Amino acid sequence: MALRGITVVELAGLAPVPFCGMVLADFGAQVVRVDRPGTRSDPSRLARGKRSLVVDLKQPRGAAVLRRLCARADVMLEPFRPGVMEKLQLGPEVLQKENPRLIYARLSGFGQSGRFSKVAGHDINYLALSGVLSRIGRSGENPYAPLNLLADFSGGGLMCTMGIIMALFERTRSGKGQVIDASMSVSSKVEGTAYLSSFLWKTQEIGLWEQPRGQNILDGGAPFYTTYRTADGGFMAVGAIEPQFYELLIKGLGLKSDELPNQMSIKDWPEMKKKFADIFAKKTKAEWCQIFDGTDACVTPVLTFEEVSHHGHSKDRGSFITDTEQRVSPRPAPLLSNTPALPSTKRDPFVGEHTEEILKELGFSQKEINQLKLDNIVEIHKLRVNL
Repeated sequence: MALRGITVVELAGLAPVPFCGMVLADFGAQVVRVDRPGTRSDPSRLARGKRSLVVDLKQPRGAAVLRRLCARADVMLEPFRPGVMEKLQLGPEVLQKENPRLIYARLSGFGQSGRFSKVAGHDINYLALSGVLSRIGRSGENPYAPLNLLADFSGGGLMCTMGIIMALFERTRSGKGQVIDASMSVSSKVEGTAYLSSFLWKTQEIGLWEQPRGQNILDGGAPFYTTYRTADGGFMAVGAIEPQFYELLIKGLGLKSDELPNQMSIKDWPEMKKKFADIFAKKTKAEWCQIFDGTDACVTPVLTFEEVSHHGHSKDRGSFITDTEQRVSPRPAPLLSNTPALPSTKRDPFVGEHTEEILKELGFSQKEINQLKLDNIVEIHKLRVNL
């Protein structure tokens, strides 16, 4: 796999950091997740292909375990607010002194600097500060957040992953690691989200966003770029922007273009949306699929989680995988022709499952491991098999 031989230390966190670690693991990296004592499970459920080590970093001997782990690692993934790791004597200046090749990725909400850097926040806050939230929502309604996908996972986790890959590539020339300041706001998560919205910023002068929120082509304002309810309570998504695709949409709806207003007549959009909605409401989702499947009308069903893995296109491409516990999840992307991802199909590790194994790899003797456990520096949780 593409990242075979790369070792990653992931400090347990929520959402973006475990996602970043899972992507790296899916493409071949060896990822050790460092969990906190007393933790019972991984709330993000993004531990595929990782191993779990439980160690108390607040105790000097626990911090020493992490330093030994990072001394032979390629990447460190850290999810805390600024100053936390420095207080533990585990900041990049310490770890990179011991391992100059270490790439130290800091994935925080507001980044390592700036007036918001030390305050709490969530996806909706990062989205708000990036300016993107102001563009999302229906006309006359409050802006709304599209789940927590944009800031946490795209602007945060995925941007951090990209930063790590670029740092690994640069290291092949310089031989040195570097610090990655990835945030989910304007600086990290915020900046990552803002960067993702470059298209919005760059197209403001060509008419795509000159109307208020919810009244533009791509934000649900246009009758040819929105969703419609079907007779059975399902939904169809319409994205027929180009004239040739719009003509196919009109034909599929049983209408005649010469009897309708011009496609780009904004003043007629509300009336056209109502007309389209009335028509879509007369047939089921399956019936509309029969009409539009295989055409270039850009009309597709809005699939539920229960439907998507069974859809013909998903099956054709093998877009979903099933683990040994019969849980379905998306296959890693993108597809690489020579070094494709081979995600683990084993169950996710439970907290502390690999503590003893990893400590032995680091050179700790069984006596030392027993003492660390006795002193509550580490926790070891082995799988119990009921006979």
